[in-house]
Amino acid sequence: MTKVTAQMSVSLDGCYAGPLYSGGGNWMDSAESAGFFRITRWVIDAMAWRERQGFAGGEPSTNSDIVAETFAAAGAYVMGRRMADGGEVPWGDDPPFRAPVFVVTHRPRTTLVRQGGTSFTYVTDGIASAVEQARAAANGKNVAVAGGGSLLRQVLKAGLLDELELHIAPVVLGAGMRLLDADLELDDKEAIELTPTRVVHTPQVTHIRYTVDGRAALVLDDRGSGAGIPSADAP
Repeated sequence: MTKVTAQMSVSLDGCYAGPLYSGGGNWMDSAESAGFFRITRWVIDAMAWRERQGFAGGEPSTNSDIVAETFAAAGAYVMGRRMADGGEVPWGDDPPFRAPVFVVTHRPRTTLVRQGGTSFTYVTDGIASAVEQARAAANGKNVAVAGGGSLLRQVLKAGLLDELELHIAPVVLGAGMRLLDADLELDDKEAIELTPTRVVHTPQVTHIRYTVDGRAALVLDDRGSGAGIPSADAP
């Protein structure tokens, strides 16, 4: 059964990059870049990631196994336009996805076909449409929401995400682009509930996988008083 999944590296305080870079100059010199590369440091030495990028070397570690598992599970991807534009040159003619990619955007563009089975289809009629097109193209495998964080939040907010895996790096950035932010538009007494299904710890990062259960009301938990939890049918 095809699931819509997402995975992202975050700091202990929930940032997936440093403060948003919006000025001129070189992105690589920015605070956004510095934060991003710190929290994704665990990936760089993973043999599976290096092989997928066409790089030599790497270590056959638990982290590498998780990278390989993530790539193997994905039959199609959904990503935001900022990520697609930023990766187009570095990814080159043979991007690491090796599957159809559906890019959520307001600016139309002809489908970009690359080597290795990767194609970029630019979807202008919304996130739900991009997810459905990816689901149809996934050939029974999962639809992976590749990012960035803003797109992932929109997919979560829309109730389209089935599974979320966070790779939590042991670092506090203090400020940066937070994955889970106020633009989820939850009501004052509403939350998105998740169930942890797997935890894998390594010295570099802790991998936690969740099933997304969806929105739920926040109710008073009065167990500490000894009176029990009020019944939903109580007047």
